[in-house]
Amino acid sequence: MSISQASAPAGQEPPAPITLTPEGSARIQAMLAEKPDGVIEAIAREVGVSTLAVLEAAPASQRSAIPAAHFEALWQELSQWGKVLFIVHTPDIVLECTGILPRGSFGHGYYNIHGDSPIGGHIKAGNCRAIHLVDRLFHGRRSCSIQFFNGAGEAMFKVFVRRGPDRELDPEQLARFEALKTGALVRT
Repeated sequence: MSISQASAPAGQEPPAPITLTPEGSARIQAMLAEKPDGVIEAIAREVGVSTLAVLEAAPASQRSAIPAAHFEALWQELSQWGKVLFIVHTPDIVLECTGILPRGSFGHGYYNIHGDSPIGGHIKAGNCRAIHLVDRLFHGRRSCSIQFFNGAGEAMFKVFVRRGPDRELDPEQLARFEALKTGALVRT
């Protein structure tokens, strides 16, 4: 099943993202300049725009897009990375889980993930409208993640390159992340 076959129910369109005004854009730029490693979601809430709008206002060197149509191929790639940090960040919770991403498959309108991992469940992959590879500072340290966004411009979930005991990014996962940034997935 393709991602388009697993989309929102008939007649139910995802909410439109809030349009970014020139004033909002200038405010975001100022906030990012003042605190380059600031939390994107916090800036979005303060300015009153989507998380994706703030990310897209960040320097282009900090993000690169993968077409949402590559959701399944990207997930399958990520399932080969070993243990990753999986985060769901909403206004009410930042849920962090470390584990291997199980291989998934489409069924009953969801992308279903189950396996020998604490990470499992059912993803409305058809709601994914944007995917970004994000490479920016977080609390003064380089942080690399793959972020999946819905039609409202909010993060569905994020997959982070894991840190080792020395707090450095896992070199093998970092190399795979860098390969994604060069378009390796899109070419396959």
